Amino acid sequence: MKHAYVFLGQGSQFAGMGKNLYENSAFAKKLFEQANEIIGFRISDIMFNGTEDELRQTKVTQPAIFLHSVIVFKGIENNKPDMVAGHSLGEFSALVANGVLSFEDGLQLVAARAMAMQRACDKQPSSMAAILGLEDGKVEEICVAVQEETKEVVVPANYNCPGQLVISGSVRGVEIACESDEGCRRQARTRASGGRGVSLAFDGVCTGRAENCDREDYVL
Repeated sequence: MKHAYVFLGQGSQFAGMGKNLYENSAFAKKLFEQANEIIGFRISDIMFNGTEDELRQTKVTQPAIFLHSVIVFKGIENNKPDMVAGHSLGEFSALVANGVLSFEDGLQLVAARAMAMQRACDKQPSSMAAILGLEDGKVEEICVAVQEETKEVVVPANYNCPGQLVISGSVRGVEIACESDEGCRRQARTRASGGRGVSLAFDGVCTGRAENCDREDYVL
């Protein structure tokens, strides 16, 4: 039997993540403490006891998800992958799982990436929303209409799969788009607290996280 491992992207964080691993595995505890030293703050304390809002900060979210994913993977017996893949941030976890990056190098890269994005988010907060169950063309039309009518930025960002399109832009632009159509209003799931830079990353706009799937849908 062949094994493929798929790793999470941003938006999969949850309060208490990794606490059970820390308390029941000496190996996991060692990696958590090593991560605290590499990052320069006790990210494990935020993962175990922090609030949803604290975990939602990009500078915390990204290394937390990377750390949790890698520790879970390393705890799997005979974890020899035939294939790995990762969604966005999860690509770093996949590279560690496949032996391309060391745990230490992967964590340093993710931490640097997260801090750069956090600075962009702090400069100009913006938002992201996952639209479920509408045709891509319909969502694209809504974005164009909102931009023309309000001059707010809102654009299609991630075409995740048929019937699931993530939009991003200014907080107000995303809010208007989600409220502009009955179907969009019914299907939107949105968060606005500094996540990934999509729409205007080069101008310092950074988007919030989108909950694309239920946590149980994820593999790792």
